Amino acid sequence: MLEDGFSYPIRGDWIGRIVIGGVLGFLSILIVPAFLIVGYLVRVLEQTIGGDEVPPEFTDWGDLLMKGVIGTIIAFAYTVIPMVVYGVVIAVVGGTGGAIGGDAGALIGVVGVLLTLAFIPVLFLVYYAVPAALSAYAARGELGAAFDPDLLKPALFSTEYLVAVLMPIVVAIVIWIATAVLAVTVVGLLLVPFVQFYGQVAVFRMFGTAFATVNDRVESPAGGAGTGDDASVTV
Repeated sequence: MLEDGFSYPIRGDWIGRIVIGGVLGFLSILIVPAFLIVGYLVRVLEQTIGGDEVPPEFTDWGDLLMKGVIGTIIAFAYTVIPMVVYGVVIAVVGGTGGAIGGDAGALIGVVGVLLTLAFIPVLFLVYYAVPAALSAYAARGELGAAFDPDLLKPALFSTEYLVAVLMPIVVAIVIWIATAVLAVTVVGLLLVPFVQFYGQVAVFRMFGTAFATVNDRVESPAGGAGTGDDASVTV
């Protein structure tokens, strides 16, 4: 999986894709380019799940933008909502412990501390769920698919998906080392967004491969697998 992920971004006519992705990375502060990158990564998932071995091209920019906006909404829902709930629980437990006081209050305070230490596991669960949700959306072309337990469970509870989630840590280390080396010079610093885009495409290839491997309910979006550009999306 790791070898496939690393080789995937440079298959086919890769120079143009990396250049466009890097330029969009430079301009991502303008928001719209950031949505376009997310849309492209969703398309990587879409075509990987559909069985394509070569990355998609940057075509049909309106479709990319739409996919990017929907993908961002999905990631936002999976990230912000659990964090808000977690924060509310911490606040309620802490406030209750302080209000009660005494031994019972101290015990509740200990529970509050333990819940606070659970922040990292909660963060990992969010990180674990988001790629599966985006993959489900890419597979079905429907926003609701990202929240379909029946579609998500085969991936979330599989060894293949767990490996696919952990592998990006290796990619991140490699990209971090490359970024540190490039950042030594001004010219190298300009190359950082291109290297980061390469890493993102490799990671999403791994996510898509794992999802397709373990989920026998995958269906290609309307328009046919392997095109990515003409797939219709239902919100």
